[in-house]
Amino acid sequence: GGHGMGKSRTGAAGEDATLKVPVGTQVFDESGKVMLADLTEVGEKIMLAEGGRGGLGNEHFKSSTNRAPRRTVPGEAGVEMTLRLRLKLIADVGLLGLPNAGKSTFLSRVSRAKPKIADYPFTTLNPQLGIVLMSGQRSFVAADIPGLIEGASEGVGLGYQFLRHIERCRVLIHLIDGTEDDVGTNYKTIRGELDKYSSALEDKPEIIALNKCDALDKKTIAKKIKALKKISGAEVFQLSAVTGDGLNEILERAWIEVQGNIESEVEAKAPAPKDPKWSPL
Repeated sequence: GGHGMGKSRTGAAGEDATLKVPVGTQVFDESGKVMLADLTEVGEKIMLAEGGRGGLGNEHFKSSTNRAPRRTVPGEAGVEMTLRLRLKLIADVGLLGLPNAGKSTFLSRVSRAKPKIADYPFTTLNPQLGIVLMSGQRSFVAADIPGLIEGASEGVGLGYQFLRHIERCRVLIHLIDGTEDDVGTNYKTIRGELDKYSSALEDKPEIIALNKCDALDKKTIAKKIKALKKISGAEVFQLSAVTGDGLNEILERAWIEVQGNIESEVEAKAPAPKDPKWSPL
């Protein structure tokens, strides 16, 4: 903006400063502890810092009886603030697992995403998104979350910086490396870190899959699936992300869970029915 000048000229109005951010952006105060906005819808807007109100010169108070007023109202400064922006990716399905559990391979098989794949841990350093296309024109968005390890919720390894993305996912697919000796402990490690990070993750639908079954014999597969069922108390799918065996069953289950979650969200957002107006009849 600008100040007023002579000959009854008002000051120039300042233009709005608009910052465009990705869907899923959260806005926090300078401390990073108080959330001011959570932008989860396309086109959603929020005003964070209001501009200053313009002042009034003596011309504004001029009247037929007061031709030379000496009264003025000074302008006000705009709001200044320091903000922290944090992005939480929005995906329907999140892929979980220890490093090298096969998450990137899984995403590359079910979508056109091209995540880095190698035979060593921590090949994925940033979350990867892919659109999964299914028969009947069905689709959902899947996210490959970088590998978690014990202590991730406290900053160990890649830390908790990626755990926040899991909060946005409607469904979790937990991949367990079948070639590891103690698959039960591996499962409990990831679940423990999720529970420490946020209690809200406990209620998210979870699909458990024993991956890399192409490298195991039937007896070993049955033994490890039994161990996972005992610890998790849930159904365990048999999977080989490399060969594609078991992929369709997992995707179909994920689709069912995603749709059920969406319907629940719609019901939660629906306005409560209004009470009918009182009538003596």
